[in-house]
Amino acid sequence: MAVDTPSYGAKDIQVLEGLDPVRKRPGMYIGSTGLNGLHHLVWEVVDNSVDEAMAGHATRIDVTLLADGGCRVVDDGRGIPVDSDKRFKGKSAAEVVLTVLHAGGKFGGEGYKVSGGLHGVGVSVVNALSKRLELEVDREGLRHRLVFLNGGRPQGKLEVIGKAPRGRTGTCVTFWPDDTIFNSEGTEFRATTILERLQIYAFLNKGLEVRFRDERPEHEQEQTFRYAGGIVDYVRHLNASKDALFKRVAHFEASDADQEVEAALQWNTGYYEGIHSYANGIATIEGGMHEEGFKKALTNVVNRYARAAKLLKEKDDNLLGEDIREGLTAIVSVKLREPQFEGQTKAKLGNVSIRSMVEKAANEKFSDWLEEHPTEARLIVGKGLQAARARVAARQARELTRRKTLLEGAGLPGKLADCSSRNPEESELFIVEGNSAGGSAINARDPITQAILPIRGKILNVERARIDKMLKNTEIQSLISAIGANLGEEFEVAKIRYHKVIILADADVDGNHIRTLLLTFFFRQMKDLVEQGYIYIAQPPLYSTLVGKDKIYLKDDAARDRFIADNPNKKHEFARLKGLGEMDFGELKETTMNKEKRTLLQVSVEQAALADEVCSILMGEDVELRKHFIQTNAKDVRFLDI
Repeated sequence: MAVDTPSYGAKDIQVLEGLDPVRKRPGMYIGSTGLNGLHHLVWEVVDNSVDEAMAGHATRIDVTLLADGGCRVVDDGRGIPVDSDKRFKGKSAAEVVLTVLHAGGKFGGEGYKVSGGLHGVGVSVVNALSKRLELEVDREGLRHRLVFLNGGRPQGKLEVIGKAPRGRTGTCVTFWPDDTIFNSEGTEFRATTILERLQIYAFLNKGLEVRFRDERPEHEQEQTFRYAGGIVDYVRHLNASKDALFKRVAHFEASDADQEVEAALQWNTGYYEGIHSYANGIATIEGGMHEEGFKKALTNVVNRYARAAKLLKEKDDNLLGEDIREGLTAIVSVKLREPQFEGQTKAKLGNVSIRSMVEKAANEKFSDWLEEHPTEARLIVGKGLQAARARVAARQARELTRRKTLLEGAGLPGKLADCSSRNPEESELFIVEGNSAGGSAINARDPITQAILPIRGKILNVERARIDKMLKNTEIQSLISAIGANLGEEFEVAKIRYHKVIILADADVDGNHIRTLLLTFFFRQMKDLVEQGYIYIAQPPLYSTLVGKDKIYLKDDAARDRFIADNPNKKHEFARLKGLGEMDFGELKETTMNKEKRTLLQVSVEQAALADEVCSILMGEDVELRKHFIQTNAKDVRFLDI
C-alpha cells in the first residue's frame, strides 16, 4: 500500500534572521526560561561592564531593580562605540552590538586584552528576550539614545539627546524581560541572587565599586560592594563562617605579556577544601589547568618545607595533596588573552600555558611566604599531619564498608528495596525519611526502575565530622553502599547506580532539617552528583480536592489559588495532605512517585564558593552567623510551608 508522505524540499528550509533564533529557542542561549535564565540576562549586561573594569576603563557599576519590573545597569567605562563602519550598512556600532548575534569588541583587535564576556551570549540576546530595552551611551561629550521594542526591534536610529554630564563616559542599559518568554516562573528578579553575584564581581576586581539598589515596593534596599584587598578579602569573607587556623591570608601574584595569576589562601579548622578558581572573572567550577598547577605546587612546597623544618622525618611518607588541602580556602584568579574553555558548560579552563605559570609562581612565592611566616607554616603542616592520620583511619573504615557490599547482603538500615533495572540512566533511588513512609514507598514504587532506601531519623552532620567518624555512621554507610561510587576524593560519578537520587521527606521542620543534612553530605562528599544534576527533591502536593468523583492534587498555596480562580462558581473543600508516613501507598504513588504526575525539584550548584559558604553557615558552629543569614534571606523565600 502506498503511503502518502508530505514533500520535503527547499521551501521547507527556514532561515531565521536577526534575533529570531533566540526567541525561537531561548534555552539554547540562556540555559532555560526559568529563574536561572531570567537572571542570566542581568549577568550578560553586567559582564560587559565588568570587562570595561578589567580593561582599566571603569571604576563603578550601578545595578538597579526598577519599581516597574525592569533592570538598569550603568557603568563609567568608555561607552559602546557610536560611530558607523561601511560593514554596518548605515547602522551605528551600538545598534549592531544590540541586534546582531556574535557582534562585539572581544573577538579580536585591541579593544580588550582580557574579557569575561567572550564566551557569553552577548547583550543582543538580552535585547531579543526583552519587551523593551533602552540604551544610553555617553561618549565624546554627547549622550546618545536608542530604544528597542518587542524582542529587539529598533525604534529609529541612534540619536544624540544632549550633552553628557560633566564629560562623563559610559553605558546605561535598561531592559524589561518579555513575560511571554519567561512565563513559567515569571519575571520577578530575586535580589539575593543578584547581590551574591555582584559581591563576587567586586571581590575579583580590586577597588571596583559595585552598587545595588532595589526600588520595588516592599523590597527597597541599597548595598555597595568595594574591596581594597580584592581576593584577600574574598578569602576572609569565605572563612568568616568557619574558624580560621590563623589570621593572616597568604597572597601572591605574577604576570607576563599575555596572562596573569593572583592567588589568596588561608586554612580553617574544618575538614573540607574550598579552592575556587576563576578565569577572566568567570567561575571555572570544574577547575582546569590553573587549578592543576596550583595544587601540584602547593603539595610540593608544603612537603619541602616540612622536610626542611624536620616536621616530617626521613622515614615518614610525604603528605598527600588532599592532606595538605584539608581546611584550605583559596581563590585562584587568572586573566589571559585567549581563554580556552572546555565542555558545554564552559566551566573548565584548558590553556596549558597557564598551568606552568601558576605552578612556577606558587612554587616560588608561596615558598617565600612559608619561610617568612614560620608560625603559620607549622600550623599548616600540623593540620596536614592530622589529616594524614585521619586518612589512614578512614581507609580502614572504607575497607570495612567495601567488605559489607550489597551483594553480600549487608544489613542496611531499613533494608534497601532495590530496583531490578541495572541501567543507571533509568534507575531512581528514593531516600525516604522513616520506616512507615518507607513501607508505603515500597508499595507505591515501580519495582523495575525505582529503589527505596528508608533512613532512620537525622543522619550525621558531616560539616562537623572528619571522614573517619563519618564512615562509622550506619545511615551514611547505607547511602555510600546504595549509590555505589565511594565518596570524597575517591568518588567516581561514572560508577553511580542511579541517575536520579531523590530526597523524599515531610514538608515540616524535621523534614527540612533532614533534607539539609542530606544535601550537605552530597555537596561535601559526592559533589559531582550535585554538580551534574543527579540530586532531586520530591515535592508532594499540599492539598487535595474532589471534582465530581475525581480527586485533584494541588502542589502548593499558589496552585490552590489558581484552581479557585479557574473555578470561581464552585465551592471546594480542600484537604491538607498529611505527612508521608500517613499517606497510603496509593496516594503516595499518585502524588509523588508516578513519573507522569509528580513534581521534582532538581538541585544545582551555580556558584561553588557560595554553596560552600552557605553549607558552612547553616551547618557549622557559628549560631549568630546562622541567625543573621536566615533573617537576611527570609524575605526571598518563595516556597515556605509552616
